[in-house]
Amino acid sequence: MVFVNAPTVFRITRGLTMDIKSRDYVSAAQTRGEGPWYIMLWEILPNARGPLIVDFCLRIGYTTILLGTLGFFGLGVSPESPDWGSTIDKGRKLLSLYPHPALVPAIALMSLVLGLNLLADGLREESLKD
Repeated sequence: MVFVNAPTVFRITRGLTMDIKSRDYVSAAQTRGEGPWYIMLWEILPNARGPLIVDFCLRIGYTTILLGTLGFFGLGVSPESPDWGSTIDKGRKLLSLYPHPALVPAIALMSLVLGLNLLADGLREESLKD
């Protein structure tokens, strides 16, 4: 997952940096005679932090759903280590008699992804206040 998503993250980071680099406060820092490391650490990085944190939270949610789906189909981690997908698959066989073995891990998976998405939305709103 890291190797597949890395080019997209690099592209987002580069786009953010190029956009922030063209802003007036970066030009003002260059006019003051600040070095490139100062501009990068004190002008560009704090302004790129919010969108990158939001993207990170959303990617964790996507990865969690993907791992749960792979576990449900039996393509996930080894059977010795439990995951929500394989637990949902095992509970699916008992769904007509007892719904809780499948519903509890499904609700846990859904609440984790929903919580991460709400956290990302809250961080995005907080970063827009600046």
